[in-house]
Amino acid sequence: MQNTQLLSVLYMVLSMVAYQISASFAKQLFAVLDPITVVTLRLCFASILVFFMFRSWKVIKRLPYLKWRDILLYSGSVCLMNVLFYSSLGRLPQGIAVGLEFLGPLTLALLSIKQKSDYIWVILAIIGITLMVPWHDATQQNFSYLGALFALGAGVCWAFYIYFGQRVIRQNIGMHALTIAIVLSSVVLFPISAISHPEQLFDTQYWGYGLLIALLATAIPYALDLMALKHLSKLSYGTLSSLSPALAAIAGMLLLNERISIYQSIALICIMLASIGVTLRANKTSDID
Repeated sequence: MQNTQLLSVLYMVLSMVAYQISASFAKQLFAVLDPITVVTLRLCFASILVFFMFRSWKVIKRLPYLKWRDILLYSGSVCLMNVLFYSSLGRLPQGIAVGLEFLGPLTLALLSIKQKSDYIWVILAIIGITLMVPWHDATQQNFSYLGALFALGAGVCWAFYIYFGQRVIRQNIGMHALTIAIVLSSVVLFPISAISHPEQLFDTQYWGYGLLIALLATAIPYALDLMALKHLSKLSYGTLSSLSPALAAIAGMLLLNERISIYQSIALICIMLASIGVTLRANKTSDID
């Protein structure tokens, strides 16, 4: 049983590593492609991958009977979250972009706290935000306020993604909801990219990169997450997910030669500690209930 738990933890870590590597590859593409085109390529290939991965043809006959308001809001969250995150990634170091985006679901979790002692996690999150921004000289530290707004916007969309995802779950369509969201996002973004940057979107030399990013950011992480969740509790999953900003910073350093300041490193640690603390507190509260 212990070996199974360790293997599940490994699956989870590999899932996050794959996603952060995909973000690094995507950022490298920004030298020749705009962020929206990169997102479009990723989601178009991802929609094909998840359709077959989850055998989503099974849900087609149920489409007329679904509650489309929640599904459209869920899909809109997925679409905007990806566009805003990739836009922030082009303007910020990867670790900072992920750290700021991570504040979205963290804030959603912080809103549910009930005891005064839990406000330590709010304080840690505020310290993280404060230290993240190089107030004295943003340009020297490779920091963009617009990029920060994009990342925070992506975080808000991530929070909505969680909220509406919980509502969509009640329709009992499982992972097919994700397929619908990714397909609808592709349908929305494809004509936008086709009109604004047709020469980039239809240049087949970039399609292989789009497929690789889709594999690393979608197919592989979701497959590994599904295997990990078979043996990991929500507590373990949530705690491990809190490592994402650190893994993003490491991926940016190794693959993109990005460096973040000591203060920004401390900021990421504060945000991760706040996330772990809220996760532990939520688990303890659910046990009491």
